[in-house]
Amino acid sequence: MPVSELSADARGSFLIRTYSHLALAIVLFVGLEVWFFNSGIAGAIVGVFSSVSWLLVLGGFMILSWLATFLSQPSLSRPVQYGGLIFYVLLQAIITVPLLAVANQSAPGTIASAAQATLGGFFLLTGVVVVTRKDFSFIRTFLIWGGLLGLATVVCATLFHFDLGTWFSVAMVVLAGGSMLYTTSSIMRDYPENADIAAATQLFAAVALMFWYVLRLFMGSRR
Repeated sequence: MPVSELSADARGSFLIRTYSHLALAIVLFVGLEVWFFNSGIAGAIVGVFSSVSWLLVLGGFMILSWLATFLSQPSLSRPVQYGGLIFYVLLQAIITVPLLAVANQSAPGTIASAAQATLGGFFLLTGVVVVTRKDFSFIRTFLIWGGLLGLATVVCATLFHFDLGTWFSVAMVVLAGGSMLYTTSSIMRDYPENADIAAATQLFAAVALMFWYVLRLFMGSRR
């Protein structure tokens, strides 16, 4: 039964659990990044990534992300769902290390600015859904085709060695914002009551995507 058809107390409890899990996922992500860089693990990750094709990294990330998302589904036990969420956060933390390393060296201060802008955008878009109560399911087709086009562009950029540029980052930030709108709307309308961990995983994916490309934008503005 969709959470929208439940009582107000049940809906409130579902949303509290969902956004609590999201907050914990963000804290875990930040904690992992701090640990990676303070322990020297980040240097090893950058070394591994620089020695293999980015297409292999991207392909492996997509496959493992699908697995983590599957593990977070409500049809599985709660411990497995939590494992899926934690696994997904770990994957995002690892693949973000090279970008953070470059930002830390070439554009100090942009990481904190990008994090603040991302959280600000998240709260703004969440507020739009809550206040308007609009069903944003109509942008699903745009998200699918936009995601496929973005992936194809990244693959071409890797194969033919051209810079993606500022406008690609802008487009991906818009795509991430659309994903936040769609996911938030779906959570409040379509998700079942026991899908709070799956909902948090989807929201974290959108937040991580927006942070990545907001950071690229800020780095580009410092050049």
